[in-house]
Amino acid sequence: MSDLVQQTEDRTPMALLPYQQAWCADQSPVKLCEKSRRIGLSWGEAADTALLAASSSGMDAWYIGYNKDMALEFIRDCANWAKFYNLAAGEITETEEVFVEGDDKQAILAFVIRFASGWRVTALSSRPSNLRGKQGRVIIDEAAFHDQLGELLKAAMALLMWGGQVHIISTHDSVDNPFNELITDVRAGKKPYSIHRIPFDEAVEQGLYRRICLRLGREWAPEGEAVWCKEIRDFYGEDASEELDCIPKNGGGRWLNRALIESRMSPYTPVIRYDQTDVFGLLPEPRRAAEVADWIADVLQPLLDGLDPARTSFVGEDFARSGDRTVLVPLLQQKKLQLKPPFVLELGNMPFAQQEQIMKHLLHGLPNLRGAALDARGNGQALAEAMQDAFGVSVVEAVMLSENWYRIHTAPFKAALEDGTLDGLPKDEDILNDLRTFELINGVPRIPATRTKGQDGRKRHGDAGIAFVLAHYASRELNIGPIKVSSRPTRRRSRLTRGY
Repeated sequence: MSDLVQQTEDRTPMALLPYQQAWCADQSPVKLCEKSRRIGLSWGEAADTALLAASSSGMDAWYIGYNKDMALEFIRDCANWAKFYNLAAGEITETEEVFVEGDDKQAILAFVIRFASGWRVTALSSRPSNLRGKQGRVIIDEAAFHDQLGELLKAAMALLMWGGQVHIISTHDSVDNPFNELITDVRAGKKPYSIHRIPFDEAVEQGLYRRICLRLGREWAPEGEAVWCKEIRDFYGEDASEELDCIPKNGGGRWLNRALIESRMSPYTPVIRYDQTDVFGLLPEPRRAAEVADWIADVLQPLLDGLDPARTSFVGEDFARSGDRTVLVPLLQQKKLQLKPPFVLELGNMPFAQQEQIMKHLLHGLPNLRGAALDARGNGQALAEAMQDAFGVSVVEAVMLSENWYRIHTAPFKAALEDGTLDGLPKDEDILNDLRTFELINGVPRIPATRTKGQDGRKRHGDAGIAFVLAHYASRELNIGPIKVSSRPTRRRSRLTRGY
């Protein structure tokens, strides 16, 4: 390759930025994107739609924006992409088409571009009845701002029966908006759709401002990018979180209501609390180990002996040393796949070595252990790694809890409470309060920084709530089949810490 060719390629970027490429490459029948405003995703969608309509094996496409200007802009983008691809396409036309709803007939202006393939791209109004009798790809742009989004989605999904596609793109418009509710349902596993999330900072990182400079003939510089980003955020002001960061407004308040939690509680599920004194931590380790061994024999082992050996088990754990409490939540999978805890174990002011002693006995004693998700933040990482040494990384995941982890994995947990696939939680005031501690922070269920006091006066920090979410996560992500524990396992890097 000549130097001239290499220099040309270096200064000529790909037509689509990485996030636009990822969106176009996703061939899921239904895909959603929650995005920052004005990052060019609809432009990228037009690139893919023009190719689809120009292909002999393609299909018609129906674009639905919430106003006339959006419709015309999308059709023009498709036409420009057709010219860029050197595809055979006709001129943009405006047609009056009659759409019927009951006895009502109304002429609706539609923008159309026809391709030599015989397929066309049509921009319609957002009236749900407009999609009746149609086939092909439906693109619903700025979905959160459509007045009848639920009915529109119902009409669009009918196109899937004959091989159609549904693409849903939007910025947010409040936490109670049907678009955000749809996103939440997908993350909860209630709907098998694909989700893309593109906040402003991620778009800039992938080249948005560089592309703007290229289009406007400006020289790119990091200082200029920083100034531009600040100007954009200043422009949106207090709305920046929703408009740019994909965080729907009205995101404060409790995440789980008391009625829901109490409906899944049982008075027959015990909470075993084992607390130690500061003096205990100063004893020689062999004496501590002997005392804990007696407790295991007297309290923990009888509980394990009473478990059904035919059940499959999972574990979640939130770690603490002295400030809060370590909480261990085992879950047993019932015959009809319902998950129930046989008991919940809480440790207070327990030395590290004895936490490892108790945890190892618990994991060995549970029937058919499939997976354990352990809190690996801070000092908890040492215990998580010790359990990976003992049981293997295919069984034990060291989870680095983060905002993104909570965003992905809290919705399925709440859905399990709502549909009863997670049941039998202890009827205990501290457990209830821990689960109630979750708040929507920046649109994501999290445990706030403030601590609470338990019924015994000790500090708590949503400990049982985190442990339950981790246990449910383990049942979904680590259920890989029967486990054979190696007597001399080798610890490797956990696959669970990827990107979280």
